[in-house]
Amino acid sequence: MSLLLTNIGELTTHTDEHGTLRDAALVIEDGRIAWIGPADRAPVADAREDLGGRAVLPGWVDSHTHLVSMGDRAEEFVDRMAGRPYQAGGIMRTVEATRAATDDDLRTRALWLRTEAHRGGTTTLEAKTGYGLDVETEQRLARISAEHAETVTYLGAHVVPAGVDRRDYIDLVTGPMLAAVAPHATHIDVFCETGAFDVEESREILLAGRDAGLGVKVHGNQLGESGGVQLAVELGARSVDHCNHLSPKDIDALAGSTTVATILPACDLSTREPLAPARDLVDAGATIAIASNCNPGSSFTTSMAFCVATAVLQQRLTFEEALWAATVGGATALGLDDSTGRIVEGGRADLHALDAPSAKHLAYRPGVPLTLKVWANGVPV
Repeated sequence: MSLLLTNIGELTTHTDEHGTLRDAALVIEDGRIAWIGPADRAPVADAREDLGGRAVLPGWVDSHTHLVSMGDRAEEFVDRMAGRPYQAGGIMRTVEATRAATDDDLRTRALWLRTEAHRGGTTTLEAKTGYGLDVETEQRLARISAEHAETVTYLGAHVVPAGVDRRDYIDLVTGPMLAAVAPHATHIDVFCETGAFDVEESREILLAGRDAGLGVKVHGNQLGESGGVQLAVELGARSVDHCNHLSPKDIDALAGSTTVATILPACDLSTREPLAPARDLVDAGATIAIASNCNPGSSFTTSMAFCVATAVLQQRLTFEEALWAATVGGATALGLDDSTGRIVEGGRADLHALDAPSAKHLAYRPGVPLTLKVWANGVPV
């Protein structure tokens, strides 16, 4: 069955750098975009929906989440807002809650967050492990993540659990844990940071994952100039995420590479780290992505619209740059096909319709729930 969406006031396609059509229409058929063009030339379809001059854009591509996890760290958040600095060690509170959860508990939580993300316009999700830190739980997180997210990232190297020998844990992450998780994962990640893993440890872990057939990603330079950015570029990582503390050398390295710099605005606000220097990255020629970093400890939000608005209002991106980063940029960071994050004939019908005449209202009217309707693979969500 085909569906014609017509009377689209503004259609953001991203078929070129910031492609936009006015007075447009499109046809969805079998989960794909079958036709795009002017509304007055639209073909006949089995069904028709008039969008009344509203805007349509690609669904968000959220390339960094911790979707499958448990626990509530609201008190820790309140303490941070009162002045206590963020530390990587807080991760263990979520680990304890996650280990204690049943598979059904984890599925219920993941479904809740995925549904919330869908309702806000997200149609493609990445989900990381990293709140198990033992073989059994990491494998469970990867398996359940694969049920709820389009791509899965193995983050056994989040922190070293308390009471575990550091060398023994790295051997576990690169050996039995990797073997258990790899069948469910597409990427490997490591928290290359003070309080987590240093550059040499991170390199060893990432190379083991790459040898197992996984793409490489890095948590880097969140709490300081950790060396994570340089390591990511050295290894040809798909992305390095956080990027709060960047030297000119780091920015130049990213600009001269294919590694995407993923910024996490909601996390920066929640941890009160300096906002990632998005303007400097773009001006230097680096590719950036915007993601939510949804997790119970440092960014408990699925709202990509909030992240986009923050990038515009606080990080000096133009709206078009931020929209691109939250769609095409995220797809690039995940190594997805060229139609993800775009609206192109033959591509997946992942669409986000707004109750607004232009996508610019997402930043112009921050905090206002503007999502009217969302289609993922051509199906309303």
